[in-house]
Amino acid sequence: MISFFLTGSRPKDIFRQFSSLVGTQALPPTFAISYHQCRWNYVDIQDVEKVNANFELHNIPYDVIWLDIEHTNGKRYFTWDDKNFGNPTKMIDHIASFGRKMVTIVDPHIKRDSGYYVHSDGESLGYLVKDHNGESYKGHCWPGESTWVDYMNPDARKWWGEQFQYKKYVGSTQDLFVWNDMNEPSVFSGPEVTMQKNNIHYSGWEHRDVHNIYGSMMQRSTSEGLVARNTYNNKNLRSFVLARAFFAGSQRWGAIWTGDNKADWGHLKVAQPMLLSCGIGGITFIGADVGGFFGNPDSELLIRWYQAAAYQPFFRAHAHIDSKRREPWLFGEEALAHIRNAIVGRYAILPYIYTLFYESSFDGTPVMRPLFVEYPEDTHTYAIQDSFLLGSDLLVTPVTSEGAKSASIYLPKREGEFWYDQNTYEKYESGQTITMTTTLSHIPVFQRGGSIVPKKLRVRRSSTQMERDPFTLFVRLDKKGFAIGRIYIDDGKSFDFQREGLYAYRQIVFTTNQDRSQAIINSSSINHPLAQSLSQVKVGGNYQPINTIERIQVIGESTKPTSVKLQSTGSALYFTVEEKASSKGTGGFFSSSEKEVLTITTIKKPLQDAKLVDDWSIVINY
Repeated sequence: MISFFLTGSRPKDIFRQFSSLVGTQALPPTFAISYHQCRWNYVDIQDVEKVNANFELHNIPYDVIWLDIEHTNGKRYFTWDDKNFGNPTKMIDHIASFGRKMVTIVDPHIKRDSGYYVHSDGESLGYLVKDHNGESYKGHCWPGESTWVDYMNPDARKWWGEQFQYKKYVGSTQDLFVWNDMNEPSVFSGPEVTMQKNNIHYSGWEHRDVHNIYGSMMQRSTSEGLVARNTYNNKNLRSFVLARAFFAGSQRWGAIWTGDNKADWGHLKVAQPMLLSCGIGGITFIGADVGGFFGNPDSELLIRWYQAAAYQPFFRAHAHIDSKRREPWLFGEEALAHIRNAIVGRYAILPYIYTLFYESSFDGTPVMRPLFVEYPEDTHTYAIQDSFLLGSDLLVTPVTSEGAKSASIYLPKREGEFWYDQNTYEKYESGQTITMTTTLSHIPVFQRGGSIVPKKLRVRRSSTQMERDPFTLFVRLDKKGFAIGRIYIDDGKSFDFQREGLYAYRQIVFTTNQDRSQAIINSSSINHPLAQSLSQVKVGGNYQPINTIERIQVIGESTKPTSVKLQSTGSALYFTVEEKASSKGTGGFFSSSEKEVLTITTIKKPLQDAKLVDDWSIVINY
């Protein structure tokens, strides 16, 4: 046995060292970090198209619709039910015409049927798990009597990946991705609902030795197969694979979810520490099924689940076949408005989340992280698990109790920092516990003073439609009048960011001079952090998106500006200063001490010259 001792002065040192051993999170395509709609099962093509049409009708963005085991021909994976899904390519293309994707389930148990090519080929090639007598292992799962592919065998993994080629997985397209469920592996007839420990794998290894890594090897094989199917067709596209079982390093192959939860307040509450625990173990692209898989959530529980999951890495609604339908529009107008707002809120922060995933892909820092990761000097953060940080700049406290009227929130302490309520703009000193009134309309979310969070605020039907949209920068100043943020963008789907250096990685900095008479907002390029070790990556990037900065909103400076100019051209910029109500309860926004919000806008299109990929400066005179 080899042991590794990871040491460092801060948690991020440990993440960096651990990820150097097991690998970092693969950068997901943009659609994968958006909202997913799933249930067991959407019953036919008409059902799929009706659900899609209702998202359109109610103006709710989503990116992926999923099909569970009932879409297949008798639980034979890589096939389709001829009656209900007789023209899958047409169905997928219809969904893709809205800028959306589909996911189908492909599990590791293979129906034991000599007429089913996956089983017969796997049997003849010797790629199936063996029992202790050396015969192909038989057990029961969803298809009935089944066999299991031996993913410990590298030849079997390659063969499995080849099943995803378009000519083999007939009806699939480049807009279809994959869900590997039951890959612990789950065996209904086995001891502890899994395989016998003395089953035999590649090179004579017993199942007892490889059980924990089996599911990870399946996800790896599937992910490599999805990449390869496009390599064969010169597409160069990234994969997306969701799996239930995982091991250290599974983050290299895709996303994980926490399994079959329940529509219960306790399950909503426990999801958060589960996700945080997995994140610090390297599994950062993770989520829990919104609404709970089993049972029937009432509207309050469902709303609160959407509000929490909108700030978590993997965002998917899912439900059991025996549960009532629970699409967002089925719970009345008020619930629909709250759920829609939660989903729209997720799409607004996609640029921020995508940047976090990019950074996690090279340093292993979790996207969703415990407070102590950023504040190890503040011992009050060590035991907190009812709040979390999304990146370093957003503090989220989900409401996880039925009928809750208030929430107690600890704001981590750092000298010179404030925390700004995202909804009211109220400013709070760090290092204190506050009690907030909670309404059903939102959960407490705070932005760190000293940060700049990029957002896209135009509501679209999917992330694909947002690609060229302009950015709004949300600037929240610390006590010194300083703030910093980063934006990473690429095409959101291919490996060109790695292979061709086609990306943009930008830093935005807000600085104020000593006498507070002037402030400058600077935009500059950041070199790719791996540029020194990866010769194929071009330092600074070559990506040339057309995105501009649409609006900059600054809170934390109480002096009204006299002028705002784009330094490179000397052009005067349009700006407004919105005065907030001076006391609580007066309606609208308020601020306890900072009564002004500076907004630099594009009403007269002055910021068209402030393109994301260009170096630019804005000078604010007070």
